[in-house]
Amino acid sequence: METPEKILMQKELSEFFNRWTPEMAYVLGFFAADGSMYENPRGSKYVSFYSADLEIIEKIRNVIGVSNAIGKRTMRTRMKHPGYVLQIGSKQMFERLIRLGFTPRKSTTLLFPKIPSTYLPHFIRGYFDGDGNVTISVFRRKDRGNRAARTMLSGFTSGSRQFLVDLRKSLAQYAGMGNGTLYFANRGHRLYYSVNDSKKLSRFMYPLTVPSLFLNRKKAIFARY
Repeated sequence: METPEKILMQKELSEFFNRWTPEMAYVLGFFAADGSMYENPRGSKYVSFYSADLEIIEKIRNVIGVSNAIGKRTMRTRMKHPGYVLQIGSKQMFERLIRLGFTPRKSTTLLFPKIPSTYLPHFIRGYFDGDGNVTISVFRRKDRGNRAARTMLSGFTSGSRQFLVDLRKSLAQYAGMGNGTLYFANRGHRLYYSVNDSKKLSRFMYPLTVPSLFLNRKKAIFARY
């Protein structure tokens, strides 16, 4: 017999994606980047989150409110980095993600969901922590006496070009960013921005009231520039 505490936890879990909050929007963005959903032959439905960073998987587990064990897996990269997975069995969560526009095997068919503008920074930050990156590099400027200068490049990757097209439109409308550069390379689509737009992206994704849901190592790179 299920205890009242377990019944309450299952109810809260099934309703996690039902109401827009900064935390829900972030987790949804992260799922769009590094999540999956599947149904096994017996009809059980699962939602999973993957990352090479244990830190963010633990944060997602805490904000969803589950006690599931975090598993280990080998990430699909050339270097075969170790990674982590949080798997949640929930028919209600699975079906809510379907209604939000997500599907199993979504990598090349992913569409940008309809998100209230208030929660857009959190959704994009979640996606960025999954499939985004930022780098700082130093180069020599010959026009200024060969002095060293720094530059910053930030961007997003996706198997779906349309997702990045719509992401670019949202960033232009709500963050005042330019078009960036959208191209295909290494079996994926990429949207990248140079210094000025990267600064705007940072201010947009990390507002003064930003919750603690972010990947520290990526935020720290923006802060160093």
